Amino acid sequence: MSTVAEELRQVTPAKLSIEHVSKWFREGVVQTHALDDVSLSVDEGEFVCLVGPSGCGKSTLLNMIAGLEFPDSGTVLTEGRKVTEPGRDRMVMFQESALFPWLNVIGNVLFGLKLKPGLKEKERLEVAMYYIQLVGLARYAKSNIHELSGGMRQRVALARSLAPNPRVLLMDEPFAALDAMTREQLYGDIQTIWEARKKTIVFVTHNVREAACLGDRVVLFSPHPGRIREEFKIELPRPRDINSASLANYASEITTALKAYRKTEEND
Repeated sequence: MSTVAEELRQVTPAKLSIEHVSKWFREGVVQTHALDDVSLSVDEGEFVCLVGPSGCGKSTLLNMIAGLEFPDSGTVLTEGRKVTEPGRDRMVMFQESALFPWLNVIGNVLFGLKLKPGLKEKERLEVAMYYIQLVGLARYAKSNIHELSGGMRQRVALARSLAPNPRVLLMDEPFAALDAMTREQLYGDIQTIWEARKKTIVFVTHNVREAACLGDRVVLFSPHPGRIREEFKIELPRPRDINSASLANYASEITTALKAYRKTEEND
């Protein structure tokens, strides 16, 4: 089997464990309690969505899994190993595509492959093209970034994140800035890609319906400080249609719970 074929055949998602994590942000004498005693387990190959209002610590938790921030107490583990720094086993996709404008599509995806050792230049090119095809941009491989729509740029960012074959993909509101029609198309795309590559995915969003559409499980956070309040198992077959009645029922249940926790906090 060729090196490229072996690389693309390997699918090794990781298990995540967040154990009693708390986090404060300090600026002078002002302290902000961002997360309080958060514990969460994500199975290998599971797609988990984190939902909650601004200030509930969703992105902070994602950054700690990525190794970009660290808890003041508690532990973040991947496959039983403590996260102490960023690593190529965990790739992050942000709300903004953060692509390099001086590189074309394939150049951006190849840049992500610099994190992957053991591949020759020709092999990197083959791997990059595989992921560009996977996100439906084969005909745009040599296009400049400024020539692409917002949705296409996010597809390039997704291909760049997937190319090093990480065990965990961390997605921080990657579709929030896109129009509704583009988002709906990408919901189908990300489900297809997840089925093909079986990554462990942690996906942060404010959009309850989006979370119900994408996640195996939706984890509801409340703010000030951020705490996990409830979890919802989404037992719907894939691919899911965000406009389906059955999905709307799950979204309504999660929204009702979110409103109840907000009301409780306002009364405290």
